[in-house]
Amino acid sequence: MSIRQATVGDLDAISPLFDAYRVFYEERSDLDAAQAFLEENLLQERSSVFLFEENGYVVGFTQLYPAVCSVAMKPFYVLYDLYVVPEARAHGIGTALLRHAHTWARAKGAFRVDLETAHSNTTAQSIYEAVGYELDTEFRKYSFDLASE
Repeated sequence: MSIRQATVGDLDAISPLFDAYRVFYEERSDLDAAQAFLEENLLQERSSVFLFEENGYVVGFTQLYPAVCSVAMKPFYVLYDLYVVPEARAHGIGTALLRHAHTWARAKGAFRVDLETAHSNTTAQSIYEAVGYELDTEFRKYSFDLASE
């Protein structure tokens, strides 16, 4: 088993996982769009994707996006996606991907990694908290749907 940074050559292996991740969050399955999205991110270096391989198969991935905190005047990363195939869960793969992302982000000069998950995703929350993530009780997250205007 190993964790490594994904390249466009890995699209066929990670796209089905990314599609399944989106379906988990109640989006319609669209493997072609998932692959195109990942390809664009990788080619434009818009995100960094790390995959977990076991016995020649990709069984998990995480995707991080760069950001900057203007208050601290320092870079950080948003860990936006983390997914492990159901048959490989409860074996520490999610935790390994998180720790790898932390080491990588620190090496890139980041001072923190942020993430968010659905209130109902208690399994992921327990993993995040076990690794050391803290629930933000100081700030509220708001979103504005630009299509609504």
